[in-house]
Amino acid sequence: MLISLDNVTFGYVGSPVVDGVSFTLNENERVGLVGGNGEGKTTLIGLCLGLLSPDSGSVTRKNGIKIGYLEQSGGFESNSTVYEAMEEVFAEDKQLLARLRETEQAMAHADENELRILSARCESLTKRIAARDSYNFEVRIKTVLNGMGFGSVYNQIVSTMSGGEKTRLKLCRLLLEAPDLLVLDEPTNHLDIKTLFWLEEYLATYRGALFVVSHDRFFLDKITSRTLDLERGKVATYSGNYSKYKILKEERVARLEKEYEKQQEEIARLQDYVDRNIVRATTAKSAQSRVKQLDRMELLEKPLPPPPRPHFSFKYDERPYERVIHAEKFDLKADGKLLLSDVEFTLMRGEKCAILGDNGTGKSTFLKYLLSKTPAVQFGRFVKIAYYDQENADLDGEERVLEAFWGKHALLSQTDARKLLAQAGLTAEDVEKKVKELSGGLKAKLELSLLEARRGNVLLLDEPTNHLDLPAREALEEALKAFDGTVLFVSHDRRFVEQIATRIVVLENGKLGLFAGNYTEYLESKKAAPPPAEKEKKQKPTESNYRSKEERAREARQRTRTKEIETRLEEIEAEQETLNNDLVTYAADYTKVQKITARLTELQTESDNLYAEYETLI
Repeated sequence: MLISLDNVTFGYVGSPVVDGVSFTLNENERVGLVGGNGEGKTTLIGLCLGLLSPDSGSVTRKNGIKIGYLEQSGGFESNSTVYEAMEEVFAEDKQLLARLRETEQAMAHADENELRILSARCESLTKRIAARDSYNFEVRIKTVLNGMGFGSVYNQIVSTMSGGEKTRLKLCRLLLEAPDLLVLDEPTNHLDIKTLFWLEEYLATYRGALFVVSHDRFFLDKITSRTLDLERGKVATYSGNYSKYKILKEERVARLEKEYEKQQEEIARLQDYVDRNIVRATTAKSAQSRVKQLDRMELLEKPLPPPPRPHFSFKYDERPYERVIHAEKFDLKADGKLLLSDVEFTLMRGEKCAILGDNGTGKSTFLKYLLSKTPAVQFGRFVKIAYYDQENADLDGEERVLEAFWGKHALLSQTDARKLLAQAGLTAEDVEKKVKELSGGLKAKLELSLLEARRGNVLLLDEPTNHLDLPAREALEEALKAFDGTVLFVSHDRRFVEQIATRIVVLENGKLGLFAGNYTEYLESKKAAPPPAEKEKKQKPTESNYRSKEERAREARQRTRTKEIETRLEEIEAEQETLNNDLVTYAADYTKVQKITARLTELQTESDNLYAEYETLI
């Protein structure tokens, strides 16, 4: 057991946020926590970690437990470089390695008495280093930084980075610290699809326990094996990942409703018998037994209906011609940087097309370019564009929600405006608030209501699922699947892409590629594709990839030398391991120990020099 909650209740003002909650997080478990926006998931995490104290009940944590917590908006702050900030995690490992090196050097010049002491110290240090895997700390740092998209910014100062990058760095740091329990609140925010796949693979082999809040269903399915469902202050536990949880919850709700109805029928039957027979002398005794039976019955609570789920519906007034958007060849730039070159793109009526690519490849910029009314972009006849902006730039934070909506759709009656907002999940209280007072999820729902009211036959959507809870995402999926117009969208939600897209646009290496198929087919095609090295062999020299004879020869020499260094480093590591074992075996043999330590010093020097050269080649 790592953390246990027993009948915990907690609230801020009014009704409790969590009410009588009990569950346990065990060692090496992978637990997902799901629930709608505002249900109290972050509050529940705070109670688990001791950041909040329960009003009643108890929270027990294992003595000495090491917990790592990634908050939704909690970035890593440092004035060090990216690499130095990660290296701080391994300060003890660096110290151990330095002490071992000093001890080995001292042994080379020690007399017999000193040698015994130094040999014992060397043995102790070697064991601690092996247990901590200290020799590989640099490999671990580079593995995590490269996997999380920081491979090219080792030397950038952390304080100069964006908020999203700092949050990703905080996650990198937590992965390297490897706590007993890793608590992740929306860890997939700010990650592109490539990084998401890497993180899933990394966490699949994580040795500690995971407690994850996420709206990414792919991520939950891949990572979790148990699901906690927080609804109306109560927590229900389900065995399995998110997809399994959905099935089990539906079955549980149906079972509880059936048990309640069966009990109500039994109560009605018994009460009817009592009412008809209690006053008769001949049947009064049996009627009294029915009364006692009713008194002894443990009444079941009537299952509450599920919370109302948002509802969206996209309609349009006029059908466009077959070719809705066509962009002639153009280059796409942002902040003076060339993102895409020589792009040509056509979108046909009825297509539902997802735009994929790593962060910074220009996905959002590409969408905005199509809206920029440049001569290179042509719209088909009767095309009406409706655009969803992930940054909510079209909303004035000082306006009340109803005013913000009505200001853009003044011809709608107040009844119709309120109805659209209510269907999206904004309450009567929400619509009287200022826009800036809404949560990220409610702002997204307001933006989707505005999108519905525009009645566009072509929808351009930039990250429409950001901030939406799982019920809202699924409601949006259903609406877009039912929409018979055209959709072009950017999303990092892989389940959303899988459900909606019938065609894929890929932005990669400054080019726009097209795939005529859905997301599942696209992933299969990537698996079946030859590795990059093979493709390069098959590629014919062109003006863009031509290299001179001297360049090819230099690259060949670099590859050969890189391979030689890798082979030699493996040999050195193997010999070092053998010699360290020999130090323990021959600790009492002064002459042998001197020879061994001298050789270890030579090998370490050679290894340092090879690593320095290796970094210039890769």
